[in-house]
Amino acid sequence: MGMKAKVAFGAVVGIVVIGAVSANAGDDGKDGGARGGDKGSSTSAEHKSGGTKGSGSTKAAEEKKAALGGDGEYQVGSDVKPGTYRTTGNTDDMCYWERAKDASGELDSMLANDNVSGTSYVTVKPTDKLFKSSGCKDWEAVDPKAKGTPGSSMDGDGGMYKVGTDIAPGTYRSTGNTDDSCYWERTKDADHGLDSIIANNNVSGTAVVTISPSDAYFKTNDCGDWKKA
Repeated sequence: MGMKAKVAFGAVVGIVVIGAVSANAGDDGKDGGARGGDKGSSTSAEHKSGGTKGSGSTKAAEEKKAALGGDGEYQVGSDVKPGTYRTTGNTDDMCYWERAKDASGELDSMLANDNVSGTSYVTVKPTDKLFKSSGCKDWEAVDPKAKGTPGSSMDGDGGMYKVGTDIAPGTYRSTGNTDDSCYWERTKDADHGLDSIIANNNVSGTAVVTISPSDAYFKTNDCGDWKKA
C-alpha cells in the first residue's frame, strides 16, 4: 500500500508519496520532518510523579519547570543538554522546531524539523549543534524513567504519544476520516529521522493500527478519535 506523509519544510507543510515511510529530515539531512500534527493528549499526556502532598508535590512542580523557552535558538552542549524534550498545548501548526548540524542557517544544515499542533517529543543528540524553536510552548526535559498511566483512547488530533506512558500498546480503531487527511505514524524514537519510522499511512474512512509494546511513540493528526479495539 502506498503511503503518503505530510512534511514540514521550514514552516511550510506539504504532502509527498514515498512508499512505506514518510519524508522526515533524517540525520543525513534529507528533506523536512514528518508532520505528525500534535494537539495534546486525551490520555495521560503529562507524566505523573509519585509522592504525597507537601514536599513531594513541590519536587514534582520543580521537575516540570521549562528546560527551554518556546522561542529561541539554542547551542547544544551549552544552552541545551542532549536529551529528549516535550512541548504540549500547541495549536494550528504554529509551533516549529528544527535540529541542525551547524548555525549557518543553510538548507543542508537541517537534520530534522516539524510543524506541531498539540504535543511533540524530540530527542536532541550530542552531535547536534543547534536546536531552534519558534511559536512553541515551553519545552520540558523528559525523564526516560518517568512513569505514566497509559490510556486506551487517543484524541485523533492529539499529536505524539509515548507508548507505555501516554498510551497503552494494542490495536486501535479510528472512524469517520475523509480525504486522506488522517495521518498516523509508529516510530522507534523521537529523532524524527527517516529511519525513525516503523510504519505510517494517510487514511480515508476507517483506520486500524496495532501499536507494539516495542514502539517508542505514536503520532496522529487530523484523524477521528482512536479507541482500543
